[in-house]
Amino acid sequence: MTEKVSTLDVRQRIGDMLNRVALRQDEFIIERKGKALAALVPVKRLEQMRRAAREGFLKVLDLQKGGALDDDMAMTLSLEAQKWARGRANARTVKGRSRR
Repeated sequence: MTEKVSTLDVRQRIGDMLNRVALRQDEFIIERKGKALAALVPVKRLEQMRRAAREGFLKVLDLQKGGALDDDMAMTLSLEAQKWARGRANARTVKGRSRR
């Protein structure tokens, strides 16, 4: 579950939050003045995100081996990345709201 918390909440509840992250795989979006500042996520999730980013980067490099990307391919890749990122953000928002 993803929960939004303020920086003050983090200062007051860091122990509980760390336990929830470690034991229940909860995720927290830390906000300051209503704006997202950082995230507290399980290490396993961070590693997954890094691996996915690396794989995506390697895919682009493979595509470029024969030369630079043409404009159509570059646009397609950027739109796919944007769609994926928005889908992940929307899924987390909906998931977080439905469990409250």
